[in-house]
Amino acid sequence: MNKKNSLSPVNSQKSDSLAETQISESEPRSQSRRKFLGDVGGATAAVIAAGVANIPAQATGVESLSETAPASAEVTNIGGAGRVEQAYNLRVQSAVIQKIAPLPTQTNNGDEDRYLNRIGNYSKGLPHNSLGEVDQIAYNAFLQAIRTGNPDDFERVPMGDRAVQFKNPQAGLTFEMQGADPGHMYQPPAPRFSSPEIAAEIAENYWMALARDINFSDYDSHPLTNAAAADLTKFSDFRGPKFRPSLALRNQPTLNADLNSLPDSNSTETEQPDGPTIPIRQQAGSGPVTTGTLFRGLTPGDLVGPYVSQFLWKNYSLGVQSVSQRMRTTIPGDDYLTNYGDWLFAQNARGNVNLPNRYDQTPRYIRNGRDLAEWVHIDLLYQAYFNAMLILLGSGAPTDPNNPYNKYRNQCGFGTFGPPHLQSLVTSVATNALRAVWYQKWFVHRRLRPEAFAGRIHNHVTKATTYPINNEILNSSVLEEVNRKYGTYLLPQAFPEGCPTHPAYGAGHATVAGACVTILKWWFDESWVIPDPVVASSDGLSLVPYRGSENLTVGGELNKVAANVALGRNIGGVHWRSDATESMKFGEAMAISVLQDLKHCWNERFDGLSLTKFDGTRITI
Repeated sequence: MNKKNSLSPVNSQKSDSLAETQISESEPRSQSRRKFLGDVGGATAAVIAAGVANIPAQATGVESLSETAPASAEVTNIGGAGRVEQAYNLRVQSAVIQKIAPLPTQTNNGDEDRYLNRIGNYSKGLPHNSLGEVDQIAYNAFLQAIRTGNPDDFERVPMGDRAVQFKNPQAGLTFEMQGADPGHMYQPPAPRFSSPEIAAEIAENYWMALARDINFSDYDSHPLTNAAAADLTKFSDFRGPKFRPSLALRNQPTLNADLNSLPDSNSTETEQPDGPTIPIRQQAGSGPVTTGTLFRGLTPGDLVGPYVSQFLWKNYSLGVQSVSQRMRTTIPGDDYLTNYGDWLFAQNARGNVNLPNRYDQTPRYIRNGRDLAEWVHIDLLYQAYFNAMLILLGSGAPTDPNNPYNKYRNQCGFGTFGPPHLQSLVTSVATNALRAVWYQKWFVHRRLRPEAFAGRIHNHVTKATTYPINNEILNSSVLEEVNRKYGTYLLPQAFPEGCPTHPAYGAGHATVAGACVTILKWWFDESWVIPDPVVASSDGLSLVPYRGSENLTVGGELNKVAANVALGRNIGGVHWRSDATESMKFGEAMAISVLQDLKHCWNERFDGLSLTKFDGTRITI
């Protein structure tokens, strides 16, 4: 049976001649291209004829692909027609490789069929009753549009408010010209509505909201964050990082900080019906949640050093401009949708968009969850990683040792393997990632947002109705903490509008984070230690030297900035932990598929650059 890794968009067991063709140092680039075409030419000519174009092979002009690429000495003298043929063959073969990869069976968590009142699914923007339950006629019209993909069917869906709009569902139906097609990508099902996992996730969301105004540097000493760590430890299926004293993690910064995916723990596989074998999301690890692991990510680097990545603090140069990362943030206590009437209005519309956030008049460096939530509220989706790239280039960070221009004496990289190449690559992959996850959001999972789930909890606890909510959250101390402060059991939102008008899973920010940092880890030497690390002062007005003993590496801090952005959306109240962790891996898989397509297009002698994936494994592309 074929094996499929959930972190990869395609079957990781594809033959080397198709997916992992490597370029030897002694082999001219054009010869390696010819080898690539030759490896797949004979085997795929019939596939092209029968499956791609549905026309006879002789009409495609590709029946002898291995003979069409010119020798290296002829590349500049062959004229336009020869290069056109070579470009055509490269594109066709990349398309064939994507086509013949095993197609995953797209599976959601079953809540849409399990609960006919759709309490377990996204419905914001549709009309709802007084309990916040969606109108069934409207939801069925929504499903009809999902099934057909017809733009006119989306226009026929009855909306809860005249001004509300779905956020671009048709983006998920886009076909891509490089990398895996969105329909070839896979995300495992999200946690079920009644599961202990979602109970732990909503508890974390509540604690994140309550702790927004506590500085990250004060987590060890603050009573509320200590209470959060103690409470989350009690959940049977909390999948955030936990501390294992035997690992002495903080004294070994090079260890994989993903405590829940170590080889000796809970790596299990589940078989999809009619599809490849796919690892499920990692199970909860042993050990307690501590203030040192609280609200952090699962990747190598996440538990090393300060909560915030250096790439969200360090200043950088944008051309001739010197840019400070002090930002406009919101004032303490700037929370929304804690009143039931406001919450219900937000389910039918998009929250009170006429009620703006209340802003601090002084720009500050990120120092707490509220600052981080506001950063990810209005950022450009690739902004953190573009800034990280500028910081690394400005710091003289070395590239991967196998960058071909590390070996050339008379040439330097520019349009290929130089800064302009990287600048375009790290931004362009964001669109591939975004459109792929939009397919998962709308056409597979349709997961409800934490905002809506908290409304279900409120109505259940206040006995307005009864829902199949797991007792672990109903018995958690966090509900009384929220009720004591706000008078309801609703999830305090950092944004006046609450969540956006698209489903929760996967997460757009987290997917783009995974894709962009994968490009950066592939490009730079991940082991390089970042010089002169800093932390924000307690008032956020300045940066001071970081005095910790850990080395903060490029790879670790890139992982951390991805997790900061992904989990920052959770701190804002609009996403779940599994949205963040699974979507980072999803974006990573999309970026890898793009690099696999592009690697045959460059003329340089290229053995491949290496990167460390979020699960700690090392690959070369």
